[in-house]
Amino acid sequence: MRARGEPRLRLFFALWPSSAMQEQLAAAASPVIGALRSGRPVPRENLHLTLAFLGSVSEASLAMLEHLAHAASRSAAAPALELMFSALEYWPRAQLVCAAVRSSPDEVAAFAEALKQRLTSHGFAPDLKSFRPHVTLARQVTHRPVERTLPQVRWSFREFALIESRSSPGGSLYSVRASWPLYSA
Repeated sequence: MRARGEPRLRLFFALWPSSAMQEQLAAAASPVIGALRSGRPVPRENLHLTLAFLGSVSEASLAMLEHLAHAASRSAAAPALELMFSALEYWPRAQLVCAAVRSSPDEVAAFAEALKQRLTSHGFAPDLKSFRPHVTLARQVTHRPVERTLPQVRWSFREFALIESRSSPGGSLYSVRASWPLYSA
């Protein structure tokens, strides 16, 4: 049970791209996002791929999360994860337009699932939906976009990060709390 007034953070683990990779995806998606009849584009600097969403977590849990991330880093199977985004998906229930991959390397899903299992076994409650690699491009979209493809965009990652999400009047603000390599050298 949480103590009254205990500081809470909204956290998730993600593959956090460089600003150049964020710009590349934003540019590729720009014509589609610009043509939407509804919705709010995700700012370029917020584009990322979520591995494990944790939600509200006590600030006191940060040390354990960092320990678990370090252990996940040491047990990662690949020195880099690479994804090729080439499809656009509309998720009407969530009102999202996402950049998606046509096929994902097994290492990406395996790493995300192993991270979730590690978190769950230590008392955290990550979102347990089946991992589906995507990058949210627009929210509150009520009409299906006409275009369903995206010029191919390749993202390559050598590390993953713990991200804090804070609400603001203009939308969520994300900041990297810490990052770890995807493998132990």
